[in-house]
Amino acid sequence: MTIKTGMQAPDFTLEAQNGEMVTLSNLRRKNVVLYFYPKDMTPGCTTEACDFRDQFQNFSEINAMIIGISPDPASRHQKFIEKYGLPFTLLTDTDHQVAEAYDVWKLKKNFGKEYMGVERSTFIIDKDGKIAKEWRKVQVKGHVDDALNFIRENL
Repeated sequence: MTIKTGMQAPDFTLEAQNGEMVTLSNLRRKNVVLYFYPKDMTPGCTTEACDFRDQFQNFSEINAMIIGISPDPASRHQKFIEKYGLPFTLLTDTDHQVAEAYDVWKLKKNFGKEYMGVERSTFIIDKDGKIAKEWRKVQVKGHVDDALNFIRENL
């Protein structure tokens, strides 16, 4: 199934960095910025996480919460959060079932090698649990500002 704007966001329950379980459908009444990224502590993923960190207050002021998802284990997420002072939740999708549900688990190529991994993507999920906006194959520079401006102008 292909995810499209206007659809109900696929629900899930995943483990957070602190060991608590987070269920998407329990987050209604808030706009959710759900961003998928390949790996903690890598240059692009660190830049993206720090950009979200730096705009965290602005997202909070417009009733939006930020959630990052990658295949990394919760313990690595916790180290990532501590190292960079990330004030938002990171969820672990080690079996990539949620990435597959959102159609972001893709064949990737790097230095001539092919492998399956997360395609950097962001979904804005509105207060009713519907996908209001999606960005795929995200280029990190300016992306967080685009997400913030979309919520400010549309939700």
